[in-house]
Amino acid sequence: MTDTEHLIAALASSPERPQPVAAIFTRRLAAGVLAAILLTFLVLGFRPDAFTAAGMAVCWPKLIYTLVLAVTGFVVLERLGRPGTVVGKRALLIAVPLVVMGLGALLQWQSADASLRPLLLWGRSWLVCPYLIVFISAPVFAATILAMRRLAPTNPVAAGAAAGFFAGAAGATVYGFHCGETAMVFVSIWYSLGIAAMTLIGAATGRWLLRW
Repeated sequence: MTDTEHLIAALASSPERPQPVAAIFTRRLAAGVLAAILLTFLVLGFRPDAFTAAGMAVCWPKLIYTLVLAVTGFVVLERLGRPGTVVGKRALLIAVPLVVMGLGALLQWQSADASLRPLLLWGRSWLVCPYLIVFISAPVFAATILAMRRLAPTNPVAAGAAAGFFAGAAGATVYGFHCGETAMVFVSIWYSLGIAAMTLIGAATGRWLLRW
């Protein structure tokens, strides 16, 4: 018997009624996001103009970008938590926000005056942005791994990568409310780098953390 067949047999013989996948994810991921918000406030403090900035149209592209990445990442993550399922074309959903933000960044770069391009690229926080995203994503990643361990991923490396990607995107969304950078060029590079780092961390640790 394969590992998947052993798992199905064990679940069938278990007297406990399995929880719905949505319920397993909802409680843990909500706790992880709340922990990320609290961590941001404790370490970085509260942004004084947060409410003013939230009403400015220039701030929304980065938040929409990271939020859509989190949602598409969750779609892939949820599928990988089910034994024997194939992600298939759902994984391509992740490419959509990446391409859209990349095109927006390219247009912004080409239309900007040469003297403004360094600010678009480096901003004021490029040295710390990816690291802070990884740091803030940590509680979301821990909560996601705990949720996945209640399920039965048959590809722990891919599941770990998906957990890291989702956590990175969710952490980047939380960080985005604090961060003052709004240039699409900056976001497409440095925010994406932080999310990519979390994806690699998830892939590297998933083979042990999600083994069953």
